[in-house]
Amino acid sequence: MAKEKSVTAIPQHVAIIMDGNGRWAKKHHLPRLSGHEAGRKSVKRVVQAAIDHGVRYLTLYAFSVENWQRPREEVQGLMGLLRGVIREELSEMSKEGIRLRTIGRRQDLPEAVREELESAIEKTKGHTKLDLILALSYGSRVEITEAMQGMAREVKAGKLDPDQIREETVAEHLYTHGIPDPDLLIRTSGEMRISNFMLWQISYAEIVVTPVLWPDFGEEDFAKALADYAARDRRFGGI
Repeated sequence: MAKEKSVTAIPQHVAIIMDGNGRWAKKHHLPRLSGHEAGRKSVKRVVQAAIDHGVRYLTLYAFSVENWQRPREEVQGLMGLLRGVIREELSEMSKEGIRLRTIGRRQDLPEAVREELESAIEKTKGHTKLDLILALSYGSRVEITEAMQGMAREVKAGKLDPDQIREETVAEHLYTHGIPDPDLLIRTSGEMRISNFMLWQISYAEIVVTPVLWPDFGEEDFAKALADYAARDRRFGGI
Protein backbone atom coordinates (compact mmCIF):
# COMPACT_ATOMS: atom_id res chain seq x y z
CA MET A 1 0.00 0.00 0.00
CA ALA A 2 1.33 3.42 -0.93
CA LYS A 3 2.34 5.62 1.95
CA GLU A 4 -0.23 8.32 2.60
CA LYS A 5 1.16 11.82 2.24
CA SER A 6 0.83 14.13 5.21
CA VAL A 7 -1.43 17.13 4.67
CA THR A 8 0.12 18.82 7.68
CA ALA A 9 3.60 19.22 6.14
CA ILE A 10 4.12 22.97 6.09
CA PRO A 11 7.05 24.48 4.17
CA GLN A 12 9.36 26.53 6.36
CA HIS A 13 10.08 28.96 3.54
CA VAL A 14 7.73 29.92 0.70
CA ALA A 15 8.91 32.12 -2.16
CA ILE A 16 6.49 33.71 -4.63
CA ILE A 17 6.97 35.19 -8.08
CA MET A 18 4.07 37.63 -8.07
CA ASP A 19 3.14 37.83 -11.74
CA GLY A 20 0.11 39.13 -13.61
CA ASN A 21 -0.52 42.65 -12.32
CA GLY A 22 -0.26 44.17 -15.79
CA ARG A 23 -2.50 41.55 -17.39
CA TRP A 24 -5.03 41.98 -14.59
CA ALA A 25 -5.12 45.73 -15.25
CA LYS A 26 -5.51 45.18 -19.00
CA LYS A 27 -8.29 42.67 -18.40
CA HIS A 28 -10.16 45.25 -16.31
CA HIS A 29 -9.39 48.13 -18.73
CA LEU A 30 -7.29 49.93 -16.11
CA PRO A 31 -3.80 51.49 -16.16
CA ARG A 32 -0.93 49.19 -15.21
CA LEU A 33 -0.37 50.93 -11.89
CA SER A 34 -3.91 49.98 -10.88
CA GLY A 35 -2.86 46.37 -11.29
CA HIS A 36 0.06 46.92 -8.93
CA GLU A 37 -2.24 48.59 -6.41
CA ALA A 38 -4.60 45.62 -6.62
CA GLY A 39 -1.62 43.32 -6.15
CA ARG A 40 -0.87 45.09 -2.87
CA LYS A 41 -4.09 43.65 -1.43
CA SER A 42 -2.98 40.16 -2.43
CA VAL A 43 0.30 40.69 -0.58
CA LYS A 44 -1.62 41.47 2.59
CA ARG A 45 -3.87 38.42 2.17
CA VAL A 46 -0.95 36.08 1.53
CA VAL A 47 1.14 37.42 4.42
CA GLN A 48 -1.77 36.73 6.75
CA ALA A 49 -2.31 33.29 5.22
CA ALA A 50 1.38 32.46 5.73
CA ILE A 51 1.10 33.39 9.40
CA ASP A 52 -2.11 31.41 9.82
CA HIS A 53 -0.53 28.29 8.30
CA GLY A 54 2.69 28.55 10.29
CA VAL A 55 5.07 29.43 7.46
CA ARG A 56 8.22 30.94 8.96
CA TYR A 57 9.77 32.72 5.95
CA LEU A 58 7.97 34.34 3.03
CA THR A 59 9.93 35.84 0.15
CA LEU A 60 8.12 37.99 -2.43
CA TYR A 61 9.69 38.89 -5.77
CA ALA A 62 8.64 42.53 -5.72
CA PHE A 63 11.00 44.28 -8.15
CA SER A 64 13.73 42.80 -10.33
CA VAL A 65 16.89 44.43 -11.66
CA GLU A 66 15.30 44.11 -15.11
CA ASN A 67 12.23 46.07 -13.96
CA TRP A 68 14.26 49.29 -14.01
CA GLN A 69 13.88 49.12 -17.82
CA ARG A 70 10.12 49.68 -17.55
CA PRO A 71 8.62 53.11 -18.38
CA ARG A 72 9.75 55.78 -15.94
CA GLU A 73 6.19 56.60 -14.91
CA GLU A 74 5.51 52.98 -13.93
CA VAL A 75 8.78 52.66 -12.00
CA GLN A 76 8.12 55.88 -10.09
CA GLY A 77 4.59 54.70 -9.32
CA LEU A 78 5.89 51.38 -8.03
CA MET A 79 8.47 53.06 -5.83
CA GLY A 80 5.84 55.40 -4.41
CA LEU A 81 3.51 52.48 -3.79
CA LEU A 82 6.27 50.56 -2.03
CA ARG A 83 7.12 53.47 0.22
CA GLY A 84 3.46 54.02 1.11
CA VAL A 85 2.85 50.34 1.88
CA ILE A 86 5.84 50.15 4.22
CA ARG A 87 4.77 53.28 6.10
CA GLU A 88 1.11 52.26 6.34
CA GLU A 89 1.73 48.63 7.31
CA LEU A 90 4.52 49.11 9.84
CA SER A 91 2.23 49.13 12.87
CA GLU A 92 0.44 46.02 11.59
CA MET A 93 3.77 44.25 11.07
CA SER A 94 4.73 45.03 14.65
CA LYS A 95 1.34 43.85 15.91
CA GLU A 96 1.60 40.55 13.99
CA GLY A 97 5.25 39.89 14.88
CA ILE A 98 6.51 40.27 11.31
CA ARG A 99 10.17 40.97 10.67
CA LEU A 100 10.81 42.87 7.43
CA ARG A 101 13.92 42.00 5.45
CA THR A 102 15.14 42.60 1.90
CA ILE A 103 17.39 40.87 -0.61
CA GLY A 104 18.79 42.59 -3.65
CA ARG A 105 20.58 45.83 -4.48
CA ARG A 106 18.94 48.10 -1.94
CA GLN A 107 21.40 50.82 -2.91
CA ASP A 108 19.66 51.12 -6.30
CA LEU A 109 16.39 52.28 -4.72
CA PRO A 110 15.46 55.97 -4.43
CA GLU A 111 16.77 57.47 -1.21
CA ALA A 112 13.30 58.12 0.26
CA VAL A 113 12.26 54.50 -0.34
CA ARG A 114 15.55 53.17 1.02
CA GLU A 115 15.23 55.23 4.19
CA GLU A 116 11.65 54.03 4.73
CA LEU A 117 12.76 50.44 4.26
CA GLU A 118 15.77 50.69 6.56
CA SER A 119 13.68 52.29 9.28
CA ALA A 120 11.08 49.50 9.10
CA ILE A 121 13.79 46.82 9.00
CA GLU A 122 15.35 48.25 12.16
CA LYS A 123 12.03 48.59 13.99
CA THR A 124 10.94 45.01 13.22
CA LYS A 125 14.26 43.17 13.59
CA GLY A 126 13.24 41.58 16.90
CA HIS A 127 10.05 39.99 15.60
CA THR A 128 9.98 36.23 15.20
CA LYS A 129 6.58 35.08 13.90
CA LEU A 130 7.27 35.60 10.19
CA ASP A 131 10.24 36.89 8.24
CA LEU A 132 8.78 38.82 5.29
CA ILE A 133 11.57 39.13 2.73
CA LEU A 134 11.12 41.53 -0.18
CA ALA A 135 13.29 40.90 -3.24
CA LEU A 136 13.94 44.46 -4.46
CA SER A 137 16.20 45.38 -7.37
CA TYR A 138 16.94 41.67 -7.26
CA GLY A 139 18.44 39.42 -9.89
CA SER A 140 19.90 36.02 -9.16
CA ARG A 141 22.70 36.29 -11.73
CA VAL A 142 23.73 39.64 -10.23
CA GLU A 143 23.58 38.08 -6.76
CA ILE A 144 25.80 35.16 -7.76
CA THR A 145 28.20 37.46 -9.62
CA GLU A 146 28.57 39.70 -6.57
CA ALA A 147 29.12 36.61 -4.39
CA MET A 148 31.94 35.50 -6.72
CA GLN A 149 33.46 38.99 -6.59
CA GLY A 150 33.33 38.95 -2.80
CA MET A 151 35.06 35.59 -2.60
CA ALA A 152 37.66 36.70 -5.16
CA ARG A 153 38.51 39.72 -3.04
CA GLU A 154 38.92 37.48 0.02
CA VAL A 155 41.17 35.11 -1.91
CA LYS A 156 43.28 38.04 -3.14
CA ALA A 157 43.58 39.33 0.44
CA GLY A 158 44.70 35.91 1.65
CA LYS A 159 41.56 35.45 3.78
CA LEU A 160 40.12 32.57 1.75
CA ASP A 161 41.79 29.48 0.32
CA PRO A 162 40.16 28.72 -3.06
CA ASP A 163 40.60 25.00 -2.45
CA GLN A 164 38.44 25.35 0.67
CA ILE A 165 35.46 26.93 -1.12
CA ARG A 166 32.40 24.78 -0.60
CA GLU A 167 28.69 25.18 -1.36
CA GLU A 168 28.31 26.60 2.15
CA THR A 169 30.99 29.21 1.35
CA VAL A 170 29.05 30.38 -1.69
CA ALA A 171 25.79 30.48 0.28
CA GLU A 172 27.42 32.65 2.94
CA HIS A 173 28.20 35.27 0.27
CA LEU A 174 24.68 35.43 -1.20
CA TYR A 175 22.06 38.03 -0.26
CA THR A 176 20.17 35.26 1.52
CA HIS A 177 22.90 34.22 3.96
CA GLY A 178 21.26 33.24 7.24
CA ILE A 179 17.95 32.48 5.53
CA PRO A 180 17.00 28.85 4.76
CA ASP A 181 16.45 27.94 1.11
CA PRO A 182 12.82 27.98 -0.08
CA ASP A 183 10.94 24.71 0.21
CA LEU A 184 8.15 25.88 -2.07
CA LEU A 185 8.18 28.29 -5.02
CA ILE A 186 4.85 29.61 -6.26
CA ARG A 187 4.45 31.44 -9.56
CA THR A 188 1.18 33.10 -10.47
CA SER A 189 -0.29 33.92 -13.92
CA GLY A 190 0.66 30.58 -15.48
CA GLU A 191 4.07 31.54 -16.85
CA MET A 192 6.45 28.57 -16.90
CA ARG A 193 9.75 30.27 -16.13
CA ILE A 194 11.92 31.24 -13.15
CA SER A 195 12.70 34.82 -14.27
CA ASN A 196 16.17 35.03 -12.72
CA PHE A 197 14.82 34.41 -9.22
CA MET A 198 16.82 32.63 -6.50
CA LEU A 199 18.50 30.27 -8.97
CA TRP A 200 20.91 28.92 -6.36
CA GLN A 201 18.41 28.75 -3.51
CA ILE A 202 15.55 26.93 -5.28
CA SER A 203 17.67 23.96 -6.39
CA TYR A 204 15.41 21.55 -4.51
CA ALA A 205 12.30 23.65 -4.05
CA GLU A 206 8.93 22.25 -5.03
CA ILE A 207 7.35 24.43 -7.72
CA VAL A 208 3.66 25.27 -8.05
CA VAL A 209 2.49 27.30 -11.05
CA THR A 210 -1.06 28.63 -10.97
CA PRO A 211 -2.94 30.40 -13.78
CA VAL A 212 -4.40 32.85 -11.25
CA LEU A 213 -3.22 36.42 -11.79
CA TRP A 214 -1.52 37.89 -8.73
CA PRO A 215 -4.24 40.45 -7.84
CA ASP A 216 -6.76 37.56 -7.75
CA PHE A 217 -4.51 35.30 -5.67
CA GLY A 218 -5.84 34.83 -2.15
CA GLU A 219 -5.95 32.65 0.94
CA GLU A 220 -7.59 29.68 -0.81
CA ASP A 221 -5.02 29.72 -3.60
CA PHE A 222 -2.20 29.82 -1.05
CA ALA A 223 -3.77 26.92 0.86
CA LYS A 224 -4.06 24.90 -2.37
CA ALA A 225 -0.36 25.44 -3.07
CA LEU A 226 0.49 24.26 0.45
CA ALA A 227 -1.69 21.18 -0.02
CA ASP A 228 0.05 20.43 -3.31
CA TYR A 229 3.41 20.74 -1.55
CA ALA A 230 2.31 18.46 1.29
CA ALA A 231 1.27 15.75 -1.18
CA ARG A 232 4.67 15.55 -2.82
CA ASP A 233 7.49 13.18 -1.97
CA ARG A 234 10.68 15.21 -1.56
CA ARG A 235 13.68 12.94 -2.18
CA PHE A 236 16.47 15.49 -2.75
CA GLY A 237 18.06 13.27 -5.40
CA GLY A 238 17.67 10.08 -3.35
CA ILE A 239 15.27 7.17 -3.75
